[in-house]
Amino acid sequence: MHHSESLLLNLVVALTIALFCGWLAVRVRFSAIVGYLVAGIICGPFTAGFVINPGMAEELADIGLVLLMFGVGLHFHFGDLFSVRRVAIPGAVIQSLATTLVVTVASHLLGLSWLNGIIVGLAFSVASTAVMARMLSDHNLLTTPGGSLVIGWTVVEDIFTVVVLVMLPVLAVPSGATTDVVTLLKELGIALGKAGLLFIVVGVLGVRLVPKFLGMLIGSREMFNLDVPVIALGIAWISSEFFHVSLALGSFLAGVVAGQSKLGEQIETTLAPLRDLFAALFFLSIGTLLDPAYLLAHPFGLGFALGVIVLIKPMVSFALVLGMKQPLHTALIVAVALAQVGEFSFVLIQQATGLKLLPINAGHQLVAASIISIILNPILFANMDRIENLLSKLKWLKVS
Repeated sequence: MHHSESLLLNLVVALTIALFCGWLAVRVRFSAIVGYLVAGIICGPFTAGFVINPGMAEELADIGLVLLMFGVGLHFHFGDLFSVRRVAIPGAVIQSLATTLVVTVASHLLGLSWLNGIIVGLAFSVASTAVMARMLSDHNLLTTPGGSLVIGWTVVEDIFTVVVLVMLPVLAVPSGATTDVVTLLKELGIALGKAGLLFIVVGVLGVRLVPKFLGMLIGSREMFNLDVPVIALGIAWISSEFFHVSLALGSFLAGVVAGQSKLGEQIETTLAPLRDLFAALFFLSIGTLLDPAYLLAHPFGLGFALGVIVLIKPMVSFALVLGMKQPLHTALIVAVALAQVGEFSFVLIQQATGLKLLPINAGHQLVAASIISIILNPILFANMDRIENLLSKLKWLKVS
């Protein structure tokens, strides 16, 4: 009885704090994600007051992660990438590598190992699809050339991150054990092979069976509503248990498959309330990783993290898009849209910390900088016309 009371109490308090902080964030025109992250800081072990049960937070965060990544997969379309491939593919790859390189070197200078630095760098290099899509649609830019390019760009970043998620468990060598390059490459080959097999199994069986399964139950709303989370959670669990890939990757693939069926919109409508509930708990659990005292003791680290997200990453993207003979307006949309980090970054940090590939404090700067970057993003979008007017006066930026 005590356990169920504790579970219920944790859930009620966590969701109440998340609701209040999320509501406050939306009232001041920020993303609800900011509110959930702040709620996590309040419920975390580093601040006074109520502390959420860490084991329970982790379990609920896993469900949140699965439903969140299923939702990302649902909106993942290779068509988005194909139409803008000439700019999006080289642009996203070069920008990701450049950001990762800068952060890796800086992290190493600040005392992290090269591997730690690379993982943190990759987390910094990807932007939040959820935040970006929301900002683009709020400013009626989703269907513009710049909007299409950003969507394609994040598709490449998502693929990039998915490959990293496959590689993380391979890099998790038990402490004290040494691994030579040949063994590491062999392990990596096996991991990529398993992931490849999973892609084939989910692709071939999923594309045939999932739409049939969903179609059979479309007549009963209750059964359809139950079917969607069963598919999302089931494929994620099978992927993790039998193919040894992350829950994030498994649920992402399940979403991609479900998104190919003609019932995509119904699936989205069914999943949205459940996903919003558990996604709030996922972001809240990420917020619990943040120690405000650590940030006050390391302000330089936070300043650097924020500089990478809102200056270096957008400037590299801006230069690349202009360099590929795109209009100034398009380059600016891409730069501003990418000036934040979100769910995939958190997934990387969470998985790497869980696998002991990162020290516990490695995520502090990223979580804090992500909160600030998500707060700043709407402000940048609102002032985009002013920024464009200023930039258009610079003669060396005249491209088209």
